[in-house]
Amino acid sequence: MGCSFSGLNALYDTVNGGGDVWINETRFRIVRQLGEGGFAYVYLVKEMVSAASAEPKFKDPNHASDNGMYAMKKVLIQTEEQLQLVRQEIHVSSLFSHPNLLPLLDHAIITVKESQEGSWNHEAYLLFPVHLDGTLLDNSKVMQTKKEFFSTLSVLQILRQLCAGLKHMHSFDPPYAHNDVKPDNVLITHRKGQPHLAILMDFGSARPARREICSHLEALQLQEWAAEHCSAPFRAPELWDCLSHTNIDERTDIWSLGCTLYAIMYGESPFEYAIDESEGSLQSAIVNAQIKWPTGPDPPYPEYLRQFVVWMLQPEPAMRPHIDDIIIHVDKLISKFSS
Repeated sequence: MGCSFSGLNALYDTVNGGGDVWINETRFRIVRQLGEGGFAYVYLVKEMVSAASAEPKFKDPNHASDNGMYAMKKVLIQTEEQLQLVRQEIHVSSLFSHPNLLPLLDHAIITVKESQEGSWNHEAYLLFPVHLDGTLLDNSKVMQTKKEFFSTLSVLQILRQLCAGLKHMHSFDPPYAHNDVKPDNVLITHRKGQPHLAILMDFGSARPARREICSHLEALQLQEWAAEHCSAPFRAPELWDCLSHTNIDERTDIWSLGCTLYAIMYGESPFEYAIDESEGSLQSAIVNAQIKWPTGPDPPYPEYLRQFVVWMLQPEPAMRPHIDDIIIHVDKLISKFSS
């Protein structure tokens, strides 16, 4: 879907207290806000169907909502750099088509006349399917208050689906890395009588995975980029302390996936404990893979799940498995556990 200036109507309606937004030729009514962060806001919206809109507007008709409800991300853009980042997110999101990756259904970038009160000059509207059961982080917080945990089989099934989504990204030529795999970026949908549906979202940090670092300056630039785009408790060691001559590849995602597996089990990153300690302790804990294992749940998870985490959290990237290796072992464990 192309960018459009039709979103100017959205600006007028929103500023003047209305609740309607145009994304290209389709009108949506804002139902309620779902979340916000930085210069981005996420809303639950409902498509306002007219008699003229008989043809499906999505490349894949399966993405059309039965009840017309969608999630809309609105981004306020202040600088040319922010504009390029949004365009990059749109481009990368449009590359992927997989049931465990959140699809971008439509988008519009509009020009906004600057006012004395506001400083942004563009707004972006990105439309996605809506999953109202929340993120893995949301679900984990609720479960922690009830002292509940995912079953071993549910842990494996969620992990398997995240592996499938990452395999799709890592299979591109060149491979793409998500760069910010974490519970906040995993949508969980509860399905009666079926495994939880896990969907990886937010491709704002996704980039071609393989980078050749040839100088100290390039290493510093990569570290600065990672500090801005990759969440600290889930960030791979090579993105904290990059060598001046090294190769970075998609196994940065494997480290983050290992942290996320731990979080599926225990509700937080394996290095969360170090955040409130002395300055530099988080980096030290990650670079040295100093994992602290909690005592719960009761009964505890089987040892092979802990070994799985350790396998993915190898400080040396070359020692980490690739996504295909993980899938082979997860499938074996699911088969063994199910039987």
